[in-house]
Amino acid sequence: MQRLTEGINKKLCGVRRVLCIVSLIVPTHLFAAEQNDSLPKVQALPKKGVAYEVDIAQTDDTTISDNMAAASQLVSLQKTRHVGPYALAGRIRGDYARLQGALQSRGYYAGRVVVRVSLHGKTLEGTAPDLASFLNEAGADDKVQVRIQAEPGIQFTIGQIVITPLAATPAEGLAKDKEPSLSEAERKSMGVQEGQPAIAGDILAAQGRLSHFLQEEGYGLADVQPPQAMLRPNHQIDVYIKMKRGPKLIVGPIALEGLKRVKERYVRRRLALKEGQLYQPSAIEQARLDLGSTGLFSSIQQRNADYVLPLPPQGASAKGKVDKKGKAPPLPAGAEGALPLSFDFDEGKRHRITGDVGYSTDLGGRAGVSWLHRNFLGNGEQLRVAALATGLGGTAQQGVGYDAYVDFTKPDFLKRSQTLNVRLEGIRQLLYSYGQTAFLLHGGVSRPLGKDLSGSIGATVEQEHIRQFGHKAEYFIASLPLQLDYDGTHRSNPIEPATHGVKASIGVTPSLSLEHQTSFFIPMNAQASTYFDLTHLGLTKPGNSVIALRAMVGSVQGATTWHLPPDQRLYAGGPGSVRGYRYQGVGPQYQHTKYAIGGTAMDAGTVEFRQRLPKNLGVVGFVDAGQVSSGSIPAHGKLRVGYGGGVRYFTPIGPVRVDVAFPLHRAERGDRWELYLGLGETF
Repeated sequence: MQRLTEGINKKLCGVRRVLCIVSLIVPTHLFAAEQNDSLPKVQALPKKGVAYEVDIAQTDDTTISDNMAAASQLVSLQKTRHVGPYALAGRIRGDYARLQGALQSRGYYAGRVVVRVSLHGKTLEGTAPDLASFLNEAGADDKVQVRIQAEPGIQFTIGQIVITPLAATPAEGLAKDKEPSLSEAERKSMGVQEGQPAIAGDILAAQGRLSHFLQEEGYGLADVQPPQAMLRPNHQIDVYIKMKRGPKLIVGPIALEGLKRVKERYVRRRLALKEGQLYQPSAIEQARLDLGSTGLFSSIQQRNADYVLPLPPQGASAKGKVDKKGKAPPLPAGAEGALPLSFDFDEGKRHRITGDVGYSTDLGGRAGVSWLHRNFLGNGEQLRVAALATGLGGTAQQGVGYDAYVDFTKPDFLKRSQTLNVRLEGIRQLLYSYGQTAFLLHGGVSRPLGKDLSGSIGATVEQEHIRQFGHKAEYFIASLPLQLDYDGTHRSNPIEPATHGVKASIGVTPSLSLEHQTSFFIPMNAQASTYFDLTHLGLTKPGNSVIALRAMVGSVQGATTWHLPPDQRLYAGGPGSVRGYRYQGVGPQYQHTKYAIGGTAMDAGTVEFRQRLPKNLGVVGFVDAGQVSSGSIPAHGKLRVGYGGGVRYFTPIGPVRVDVAFPLHRAERGDRWELYLGLGETF
C-alpha cells in the first residue's frame, strides 16, 4: 500500500510539472488576441527635440537669481540639442532641489521655488504629473517657456556661534584638550558674527579664515572642523565649530634635501627663514618662493615634520646662535614647542644657449648667440658669454660691427639681496655719426632700497678708438655711474608688457676723459613711463586697452659738444626715442650732411595706445617727439615728430613687435620711413 501511494504521488508530481509548463506556454499563444485588446498600449519614446527658454524672475536680493542661474541644469544645458519631452520633464523636476539649495544658500530656509512651464497659451507647474505629455505636444517650431520664480520668505540670521573642543590624539602630547575660548581677534577673523544673515558661503568660509588666522599666530597644528548648522524655530541658525588650537610653535631645525651642485651654505644664507622665529605659513611660503626666484631649482617642496620638539633651555637657541651681545635672541611670547621643517630641492638645468635676433631699417639686422651657466661656482653665480654681429645693413650704418662680452653676476654679494656684476666687453660699430672700436671693463653693485626702489653704483674704464668726419682719436675714459630705479608696475618678468603703474630711473655718471683731450664731464639722464588701463573707465576688460606714456630728458654738464668723446654725446632718433627718424637722426648735423654731431641736451616723449585682439594678437598706434641741442638745458633745439603703428603677437616669453613709423617732417637726407622688429614692448 505504501509503495502504491508513493507511485501515485510521483505521477501527480509529474502531472503538475506538465501543467506548469503548459500554463506558461499556452496563454501566450491562445490568448494573444485577447491581451492586445485589453492591455494599454505603451507609446514609443518620441525622438524629436523640444526647444525651451528659461526666464528667472528677479527678487529684491539679486544674488538669489544669480545663484539659481548657476545651479540650474535647465540654464546650463539650455543649448543642448535633441532633448526629448520626457528628458526635459525630468530636468525640470530635478532642478527643484538645486534651486531650493541656491535659495537656502542665501539664508532663505523658509522660502520656496516655483517653476511654471508654458506652451500654446497653457501653463503647468513643474511638478504636474502630466508634464511630459504636455511637453510632447510641442511642435518642431515651438519653444517652451520655463519661468523660475523664487518666493524667499524671511531670511534667517545667525544665532549663536558655539566653539566646542576637538579631542587631541595620543600622539599630540603638547595639545591641550580643553574648552577653547576665542580671543576677540580670533572671532573677528572668522568673518561672521551673531545676528548677520545666515549666508552659507560666509559660514563655510569661517573655517578656513579661522584656521589661517590661528596658523599665522603660530598655532601650526590648529585643527578647525567644518561648521555645523542647526535651524531654530525663530528664523535663526546656530553655528557649531569644533576646533583644537594646539601648541604655539616656533620654527625648529630646517633640513635641506636634494642639493647636489648648489652649496648648502649659500641656500641657508639666502633662506629668508630662521630657526626660533614664530611659525607662520605665509613666511614659510614666501621663503620658498624667494628661493625659487633664484632660477636654480625646477621645483621646491616644503614639508612639516609630524612631531614637535621641546623648546631649547631659557637663554639658549638652536645651534647656539647668539646676537652681537652674546645672547640668544628671545623666543616669541607664549611659544610651547618647535616644529622642524624640511625643503626638498630639484635642481634645474645649469646651462642654457639662447639666440638674439632683431632688425630695423636704420640699425639693420643683428644676430648672435649667448651661453649661460646658472651656477658657476656653486653659489648661484651666473656666467654669460655672448657674441653678436651688428650693423647688417641699415641706413645709419656704414659696415658690419660686433658686440662680444663676458658677464659675471654674483647674487647676495656680502649681504643678502645685494648683487655684484662684472662685465668685460668689446664693441665695434660703424655708424654714420662715428666709427668706434672699444674695450671696456665695468664693475658694479646693485641692491633693493625699498619695495619698488633699487639703486646701483659702479666703476667703468674704457679704451676706445673713434673715427669721426675724417678725424681719428684715442680716448681713455673712467666713470662712476650711479643710478636709481623705481618700478611700480609689479610685472612678473621684465619683458611682460606693463598695464598699470609707473616706472622711473635717474642716472648720474661723473666721467673723466684722458689721452686725447682731458676733460671732466657729468652726463645726467632721467626717464619715466606710466600706463593707464581703460578698464578703469569701464570700457574694456583688464589689460586689453592701455595708454602708455613715456618722457625722457638728458644733459651733459662740464664740457661742450666738441670737447666730449663722440660716443658720450647725446643723440635721439630710433626705437629708443623718436621712431620715424633713423638712429641718431635727430639733432644737429655736420655741414648739411646726414652725419649727426650729437649734443649736450636732449628730451623726448611718447604717447602710445595698445589694444589686445583675439588669438594672441594686438595692435598699437604711437606718436613720438624729441629734440637735441648743443646747450646744457633740455627743451631747446629743432623738434622732430614721428608717428606710426604696429602689430603684436603675444608669446610666453613676451610680445613679438613689428612697428612701422614715419617722420612728420622729413629731415634733410633723412629716411622716408622706418621698420622695427623685436621682442617686447619699446618701453
